Amino acid sequence: MTTTHNSPPSRVAVIGGGPAGLMAAEVLIQGGAQVDVYDAMPSLGRKFLMAGKGGMNITHSEAFPAFLARYGARNTQLQALLQAFDPNALRAWIHGLGIKTFIGSSGRVFPRDMKAAPLLRAWLHRLRASGVRLHVRQRWLGWDDQGALRFSTPQGENLVQADALVLALGGGSWSRLGSDGAWVPLLARRGVDIAPLRPANCGFDVGWSAHFSARFAGHPIKPVILSFTDQAGVTQRKTGEFLVTADGVEGSLIYAFSAALRDAIAADGSALVHLDLLPGKTLQQVIDELARPRGSRSQASHLQSRLGLQGVKAGLLRELAPAQDYAQPARLGAAIKALPLRLRAPRPLDEAISSAGGVRFEALNAHLMLRDLPGVFCAGEMLDWEAPTGGYLLSACFASGRAAGLGALHWLQRRDANIQPALPRTRD
Repeated sequence: MTTTHNSPPSRVAVIGGGPAGLMAAEVLIQGGAQVDVYDAMPSLGRKFLMAGKGGMNITHSEAFPAFLARYGARNTQLQALLQAFDPNALRAWIHGLGIKTFIGSSGRVFPRDMKAAPLLRAWLHRLRASGVRLHVRQRWLGWDDQGALRFSTPQGENLVQADALVLALGGGSWSRLGSDGAWVPLLARRGVDIAPLRPANCGFDVGWSAHFSARFAGHPIKPVILSFTDQAGVTQRKTGEFLVTADGVEGSLIYAFSAALRDAIAADGSALVHLDLLPGKTLQQVIDELARPRGSRSQASHLQSRLGLQGVKAGLLRELAPAQDYAQPARLGAAIKALPLRLRAPRPLDEAISSAGGVRFEALNAHLMLRDLPGVFCAGEMLDWEAPTGGYLLSACFASGRAAGLGALHWLQRRDANIQPALPRTRD
């Protein structure tokens, strides 16, 4: 963006201090804009920091076609954004902050120290040094009648005029960290097309018996193969682990299937998956071991000694397999290799790692500007896309934040050339 000696730089407000908003702010300040970032929380990047508590998985190193496929139905809309700021570019950007990265055995990319806090500190320091002004405890309330942005602050309502606006307000999960979906009615009143927010990368309710729940809640089940046949008749299988909860299941293996499972439950009322409790053995091997005489040993001891099946796996088998199967090696073996588990409902949105739904891409132009609100751009998880864990969520947040920032600069350049009005002054 260029300015003359007599014209001050355009002022851009970025609402949302997560990765998408901060990336938009960085692009904008580099383009010559005056940038203010506003966030409702007492500090910035809270969900980003929480995501890094178990090891900051920043992106993934797999080949780009496979990487792009992780974004499911919206991969076409995200392709240009992700190509413009792909995982290699993201890693190079992180290295520019003085943070080294490495590729784990799974292909996931992490900061060398596995932590999010050093990265965020370095980034915020660079943003402040470049002139970005950061404002916390500023909750966006929409627009007033004159088009000013309204913020609720500890000191009362604050009104802000801006030439362009980037919204990076997150989805609807983890409200205590700032992603509460409160922006939905504000944009809906302006006629913005928004897909309902739904849980993604979430756990599911099963309805365990009181005995099983009390004994095994919190126990990991690993390794297992989970298989699921979707509504189109396509069966997916994946090896991994998950966690038994008081009400059901959660964890990486469940999250990998969560979109398809959530949609199946919405359509049919429940979703049926099958678990292979002994991935290292064939069905015939399992049946042969079960058929060996057990003498005076209990069935539990027999399962443990012949197959190594014990603890939570043995408890899960007892919970889900019919009692009569234990007397028939073929039927018990079939249950061990394909144990049916029916999921009743996804856990609430606020418990999910991320959310699906949001501002539909059809409401946006190629620069992520709302078609009906010129000068207003959207980025990050508030857009209508979803992806599994594994670095894909953050990658798209960074990429879309960059695209929104560039889009705002492009729009401001054209606006200045045509001397058009700033943000629309319509009534909420």
